[in-house]
Amino acid sequence: MNPALRQQLERLAMRLDELDAHLADPALSQDINRYRSVAREQAEVAELVQRWRGYQQAEADLATARELLAEPEMAEMARDEIASAEAAISRLDGEVKTLLLPKDPDDARNAFLEIRAGTGGDESALFAGDLARMYTRWCDARGWRVEVMSENASDLGGYKELVLRIEGDAVYGQLKFESGGHRVQRVPATESQGRIHTSACTVAVMPEPDEATEITLNPADLRIDTFRASGAGGQHINKTDSAIRVTHLPTGLVAECQDDRSQHRNKAKALAVLQARLRDRERAEREAKEAATRRSLVGTGDRSDRIRTYNFPQGRLTDHRINLTLYKLGQIMEGDLADVISALQTAQAQDQLAALEGAA
Repeated sequence: MNPALRQQLERLAMRLDELDAHLADPALSQDINRYRSVAREQAEVAELVQRWRGYQQAEADLATARELLAEPEMAEMARDEIASAEAAISRLDGEVKTLLLPKDPDDARNAFLEIRAGTGGDESALFAGDLARMYTRWCDARGWRVEVMSENASDLGGYKELVLRIEGDAVYGQLKFESGGHRVQRVPATESQGRIHTSACTVAVMPEPDEATEITLNPADLRIDTFRASGAGGQHINKTDSAIRVTHLPTGLVAECQDDRSQHRNKAKALAVLQARLRDRERAEREAKEAATRRSLVGTGDRSDRIRTYNFPQGRLTDHRINLTLYKLGQIMEGDLADVISALQTAQAQDQLAALEGAA
């Protein structure tokens, strides 16, 4: 381990002493939010310092064992202890560096998942429906709750636009890499000549803000329109102006909801989606600035980025960001995204680790 990382770990050990002292102060418990913040940081730093102390102890054990090699009667035992200490050092080195990697505070949040049909007309809308089913099945397998916030169905099936709210354990952390352009290559059901067509959809995954971090909306910046809900079935359809469209005038961002019979609940849902879109916009602008000084694993996150191709004739999925190719497209479209998500998370960790070691 290089000297710069050692110095950083020693500073964290001193920080742990400070955090322990803060938690022992009775005055801290008077501010519950501050107490939770300090307790969370203390738990994270304590885990890291524990691994660092274990690493140092393994180094000391290795030095002692090497000294014993000079004594013939202790040589065999020394060799066993050397092997054990070297294995511990290797394991703890990886654990320490993993814990040092920067964490995205949004990873633990619920998320809004937005799918929009792009080039390809009706086929693109059908593919948007297929993506929605794929993500819904992945969520169902994890016990996550999926709620439709708004939908604009296509005449031939699928969606022109669909916004889902997904609630569960670390939703955003698992789905955040799905943002971008998704391209499909297949023979549409309406194609009589058997020709392969290419169409595309865009996906946006946005963390759901909490009250402490959400953007304050100025009512003067909002235009709220009501309109009659449209869709299949339901006696309330086309009879009451229960659907809501909210436009944020400074940015032009729009969110709408017509899923509920209640105008009030539709307005609350539309405002929640708008909050997430504004926060996502701020995040994208910030990352675009940071990209000038560091490379991002998944590009800019720009919706126009083509991140993935679904080739049905070959049964192949290709993620272009990490050169991942899997010949199990049927299973993936049924919601088996484990290999894809795991590969993206691993690639990000490797990228961060390389940056960490390069900066040290």
